Amino acid sequence: MPLLELRNISHAYGSHAVVRNLSCSLERGAIGCLLGPSGCGKTTVLRAIAGFEVIAQGEIRLDGRVISSPLDHVSPERRRIGMVFQDYALFPHLTVADNVGFGLRKTATAARQARVEALLATVGLAGSGRKYPHELSGGQQQRVALARALAPQPDLLLLDEPFSNLDVDLRERLSHEVRDILKQAGITAILVTHDQNEAFAMADEIGIMNEGRIQQWDTPYNLYHQPANRFVADFIGQGVFVTGEVLGPRQVRIELGTLSGELPADCVAACQPDGSGCRVAVLLRPDDLVHDDTAAMRAEIVSRAFRGADFLYTLKLPSGQRALSLVPSHHNHAIGEKIGIRLDVDHLIVFREA
Repeated sequence: MPLLELRNISHAYGSHAVVRNLSCSLERGAIGCLLGPSGCGKTTVLRAIAGFEVIAQGEIRLDGRVISSPLDHVSPERRRIGMVFQDYALFPHLTVADNVGFGLRKTATAARQARVEALLATVGLAGSGRKYPHELSGGQQQRVALARALAPQPDLLLLDEPFSNLDVDLRERLSHEVRDILKQAGITAILVTHDQNEAFAMADEIGIMNEGRIQQWDTPYNLYHQPANRFVADFIGQGVFVTGEVLGPRQVRIELGTLSGELPADCVAACQPDGSGCRVAVLLRPDDLVHDDTAAMRAEIVSRAFRGADFLYTLKLPSGQRALSLVPSHHNHAIGEKIGIRLDVDHLIVFREA
């Protein structure tokens, strides 16, 4: 049985629906993520799980027990759910140790002190208990917030954009470290973010949200290589859709050549009896196009972004269509130059053209 289940939940602010018939579940010990653009409803879902919002429809179950429905709403403090906020929400007048132990006020002093010291060691802040929040860096403050949320041993941990106030390098490093901490502690958690790198670094499963609905709930690998629809394909990673024509049940021809792979049923159904004739949109990722000086196909560089180890080139194909190619940075070509390219596609991603 999943630890957390959301069954067809809906929520609105006045007449504005922000969550619409949303369902998902999370197994015990797993880390999930709600990922999507601003305004998609992901934070509202997190607040509903925490008990800060009353849902208008459906139900939320924690360990088999209904904690939210239109008729039954368990108060936040009775849900055994911890939360790490975007702004850390530490008490500035309390020491680090007192912040971490804040939720353990009814615990015996010795037990509370031992728990606080153990958690500070877990998050890499052993010996910092007497400091105050303002004496710590942003990353250290976030670790204190995590330790405080873990102190009462919650059944579920919620993280609301926990690294958004940190610089890019620290955000990436801390997201890996927090995942390790949660896995070592066996904590079930849900993260809300709009940052794909953060989501991929932390989560076992990710729900891509748009307009209050989950478009796909899946592993990071499947979201990238097997997107359920064009929104997910557009949102995850980088890529460009180019026009293709179905040649048969497993073949698509694009300007750059012929590709083989599984085609969506609606593409095949629209084809001629021999499997041909359907126009489709084919997603090409930057790593699907390889720079090859010996290739017959040439494409013009119209823009480039230097990334240290590589360039991300935007290319104009002979037809005028655009594509992206990730090229090692020792291939330093100028805008306007034409380079040889060839296809190297492992996963065919195709959608029927509207």
